[in-house]
Amino acid sequence: MLAIDYSPVGLAKARALAQARGVRLRTEVADVTEWRWPDSAFDVVVAIFIFVAAAERPAFFANLKRALKPGGLLLIEGYRPEQVNYRTGGPPDAERLYTRALLEDGFGDLAELEIREHDSVINEGSRHVGMSALIDLVGKK
Repeated sequence: MLAIDYSPVGLAKARALAQARGVRLRTEVADVTEWRWPDSAFDVVVAIFIFVAAAERPAFFANLKRALKPGGLLLIEGYRPEQVNYRTGGPPDAERLYTRALLEDGFGDLAELEIREHDSVINEGSRHVGMSALIDLVGKK
């Protein structure tokens, strides 16, 4: 299993959690917009709370799909634009957040696609706490 993140602190937490649960985990400090995404390398790709600039988004979405093996599973969780009103995490600018239309446009070519929008209370560290405007994507290549 491989985890990439721009935060060494976040990756240290991931390694500690993995070790406590007996999971082998490799980590790399990387910017997802600059990382060399491999072709058809992963059975599952998970992107949780990753928000890139609008200009970088098409390439990021393409890289997520390209990295999946045929039949691979893509899982995304992010904030919807309504999140800026909650102020419980995420970027302060709504243009970095996800809408159903944006995800349908970016991932509509997958063999299977399910998108769920919901408001839910989360508690995922000091920066992601409270009622949140979430959107989840489950796709299969």
